[in-house]
Amino acid sequence: MTIEPVHLGRTGLLVSPLCLGTMNFGWHAGESDGHKVMDRALDLGVNFFDTADMYGWEGERGDTEKIIGRWWAGDAAKRDRVIIATKVYHAMPHKHPEPNRGRMGLSARKIIRHCEDSLKRLQTDWIDLYQMHHIDRDCPVDEVWEAMETLVKQGKVIYVGSSNFAAWDIATYNQVASHRHTQGLVSEQSLYNLDARTIELEVVPCCEHYGLGIIPWSPLAGGLLGGVLEKIESGRRAADHMQKRIEEKRPQLEKWEALCKELGEKPAAVALAWLLRNPVVTAPIIGPRTIEQLEGSIRATEIELSDEVMGKIDEIFPGPGGEAPKAYAW
Repeated sequence: MTIEPVHLGRTGLLVSPLCLGTMNFGWHAGESDGHKVMDRALDLGVNFFDTADMYGWEGERGDTEKIIGRWWAGDAAKRDRVIIATKVYHAMPHKHPEPNRGRMGLSARKIIRHCEDSLKRLQTDWIDLYQMHHIDRDCPVDEVWEAMETLVKQGKVIYVGSSNFAAWDIATYNQVASHRHTQGLVSEQSLYNLDARTIELEVVPCCEHYGLGIIPWSPLAGGLLGGVLEKIESGRRAADHMQKRIEEKRPQLEKWEALCKELGEKPAAVALAWLLRNPVVTAPIIGPRTIEQLEGSIRATEIELSDEVMGKIDEIFPGPGGEAPKAYAW
């Protein structure tokens, strides 16, 4: 099968409609397995990879970027084929004693220094999409844009995105960018799945207005939407925290998995297909630990959900009622 690329928000940049999340690399998946997953992803047409400077849970922060860098080191063709997105905000390295790098934030000094560090770890000359991992309310927006504009002019960053921003943050940043005659934010990475639809109130319509492509993280709600009841019944034991969530959501999950069974599709693929039906969504982030999980996710790009099925899904996982303020007022 061939995955048709889509535009990242309002830009001319073409990316795959699924984004390969690399947070598991060096944590749940070793470096060798991570390299195999990235190889297979490219073979399948997934060219959009997401990471962050602070990923590397079992080792040092930055290890995941190093794994990616070693994967394409010396292979210019691989680097050219991949659209790489990384993030800045967290302390790097962990508990660094220098206050401008060892704390969370988005000062101009930190952004520029951390970008340089990410470039070295990734073994690349440029970052396709540089994302602010969180908002920094103590840093002037003009200062943030000054740093990002510097990196863009230097050719080290091509596009700038946000992550975990509120709608008013997205609007503020893009209004300031407009006054500065720069492109502004082109994407927003948000928590978005059937069990977490709050962003439909304001973030989704805001992104639509400003032309940002939404990149949903945790599209399967940490595995909750991936057929968790069937997995438990077949002997795969869930962690205690997941068990609690399952019991709280059991009535919904039973209906959800029954609907997917009726459709003849895996729950994970249907959950991803539901996100892809939203025209504001560019690419949900998938985090496969194995090639089998990766290949299962690809099925989502082929599933077409009818209006009738979408209605049934809304009955199981009702959203906030639409956009604000119509969802709660007039």
